[in-house]
Amino acid sequence: MSNNDNDSGKYWPYMILGFLFIGLTLGYWTIKNTISLPVHESNEFMQKYQEADSKAREIEDSEARFDAKYNVEVKGLEKTNFKPKHLKRKAHIHYKLDNKVSYSYIVTTKDGKVVNSADVTLLLTRPQTEKDDFKYGKVAFENGEYKVKDLKVNKLGRYILRARVKMGNDTKYIDTYGVKLK
Repeated sequence: MSNNDNDSGKYWPYMILGFLFIGLTLGYWTIKNTISLPVHESNEFMQKYQEADSKAREIEDSEARFDAKYNVEVKGLEKTNFKPKHLKRKAHIHYKLDNKVSYSYIVTTKDGKVVNSADVTLLLTRPQTEKDDFKYGKVAFENGEYKVKDLKVNKLGRYILRARVKMGNDTKYIDTYGVKLK
């Protein structure tokens, strides 16, 4: 027998230790990076996602009842040609937002009569974070419109103007997408 025959099977313990080291290193790296990223809850229907999930059927039925009786129109916002990069789904229409935004919602019945008793609330939020969320509260009715006055948009980027229009047991959720570019 030669010396090479005696050394031929002794490398496998080093391979096992190497794979173990690589596995532990990648596990540590994964946990470290995961902990450093913030977790933000969804506010899709202006409520926690657990609550929206448990009431999904009620929300759909309520919106269907609302749509059968009422129309909602957003007025006073200027469209932009902004298109998000790397978007795999159809892009929404984005509206121009400035430091102070003023616009209105018009709620009418199906036959065109203005509704003045709706409960309209607004949430200004960003798609990636809830840190900058601003709940506007009840929107005032004035001259046939629910007017949002001087809504402050401080940072550059994309925003969602999320409104809830409630008439009795019927509720409509409206997302209006905006972007502040300057």
